[in-house]
Amino acid sequence: MYERDENGMVSRDAATPRREAIEINDFVYAATGARLRRLTLPDGTHWFPAADVCKRLGYAHVGSALRNVADQVNFAPLESVLLKHTLSIPAGREWRRDMNLVNLQGLIRLVNGCTKPEAQPFKTWVSEVIATIQRDGSYTLDPAPVQPAPGGGTAYLMPEEVAEAIVRLEERNIRADEAMMVARLEEIEQARRANEERGRTNEHLGRVSDQLGHTNHRLGALDSRAGGLHHVLGRIADTLDLIADRLQPPAAPRTGAESPPLTPQHLLATWRARNLVVTEDVHAVAACLAPALVRGPVHCRLEEVAERTGLTLDRVHDCVRMLIKRGCVRQTGNAGDGVPVYVLP
Repeated sequence: MYERDENGMVSRDAATPRREAIEINDFVYAATGARLRRLTLPDGTHWFPAADVCKRLGYAHVGSALRNVADQVNFAPLESVLLKHTLSIPAGREWRRDMNLVNLQGLIRLVNGCTKPEAQPFKTWVSEVIATIQRDGSYTLDPAPVQPAPGGGTAYLMPEEVAEAIVRLEERNIRADEAMMVARLEEIEQARRANEERGRTNEHLGRVSDQLGHTNHRLGALDSRAGGLHHVLGRIADTLDLIADRLQPPAAPRTGAESPPLTPQHLLATWRARNLVVTEDVHAVAACLAPALVRGPVHCRLEEVAERTGLTLDRVHDCVRMLIKRGCVRQTGNAGDGVPVYVLP
């Protein structure tokens, strides 16, 4: 049987203990610089996810690394590895049926093919092991002088090259953790400062918005007062013009032969000859009123005149007042709906 340990690794049942000369966790860590996921089968063989191994060793493509570096007998899909022992897929940690695994021999081949500097001490030790076996016919580890192995067996010293590699990897991980912690603290401090600055900016924008609101309110009030004052002044001017028209003496009756009928063109020509129309705007308003004036009283809506001439309502009002002052027309009063009534003088 097999079971997973606290690291998500799978090992044999405690009822079938197996002593190894080198602790497999330290051995793998010295080779790859990481605690990899591991399946330990009942026959004592260790299998590792090829994706984990290739990632730690810097291989860009798992399939290419297995085909070019590892031997075909040293890797296989997870399902076929477990099938030999009628075992099921372990739960958790993303174990999949089609996941490629490498055994210990395949892992060593991948390490020997790695070009990362961290793998160099392990490759040196492997080379020394091979050279020792070639020279002496065998390779043995020295017994550990301090701690006996569990179960009363013999514990063996970790090879110096492997032990140094583990120490360097641990120190590198510690420095990386410290650098990560410092970077995290700096990031938190920067975020805090950014939040404070954002808060001050929002507060300032709120005050500016309030000031703009008050200013717009005051401008609106001033515009309203100016509009009311302009309307009052216009009505006063209209009243004064009406009084002036009423105070003018009546025209003397005509004698002699009857004059020809008055036409709008003749009326406009007469005003121009007398230099009564001084601007083009006044002429445009006069040309708009002349056709109706020659026929009789005109109920003049200033809005209609403004629409026909394209002038503003205030400009039309000023032009009509100019015609009244120049004696071209006069106001006789207002119609029932309040519309001014103009006639020729």
